[in-house]
Amino acid sequence: MHANAHEPRLLRWLDCVTERVGRAIAWLVVIMMLVQFAIVVMRYAFGMNSIVMEESVMYMHAAVFMLCAGWTLRHEGHVRVDIFYRRMSDRGRAWIDLLGTLFLLIPVMLFIAITSFHYVYSSWSIMERSANGGIPAVFLLKSMILAMVALMLLQAVAQLIRKILIIRGKLPAPIPEHEEII
Repeated sequence: MHANAHEPRLLRWLDCVTERVGRAIAWLVVIMMLVQFAIVVMRYAFGMNSIVMEESVMYMHAAVFMLCAGWTLRHEGHVRVDIFYRRMSDRGRAWIDLLGTLFLLIPVMLFIAITSFHYVYSSWSIMERSANGGIPAVFLLKSMILAMVALMLLQAVAQLIRKILIIRGKLPAPIPEHEEII
């Protein structure tokens, strides 16, 4: 999905934020793999262990999972049961996506934000640390929940704008990357 010059500036900006965050965070996969490899080598070749390194893999995994969720949505990479969806017209799919965003995605994200706010706030109020002597920033790990919500809501707004434009015939429906012909 490439930027379309006919897209409104707000839509392009929202997509740009999602794209930059997603691409930046996606690099953590490579770093995570290298750190995990180092952990295995240290443990089995030298009999050494590092709780900080082990926890860093967990932090990076959480960051990739939570902070790339909006990016995955932008590229239509989330799992969807498309028995009927695939056979629908572009406008029909846009309606399904619009309604799904309005009545599922946004309410779920708001529910997560509301129910996790105190959890994150409490962690920050005590500057929560690892109980195992690892990374002294559990509060940052927990903050990724709210960051995920914010990024998903940004992309939800972009999705709403895009789907309304498709329904109105003012924007062509994008071909999902997994369906593009190379």
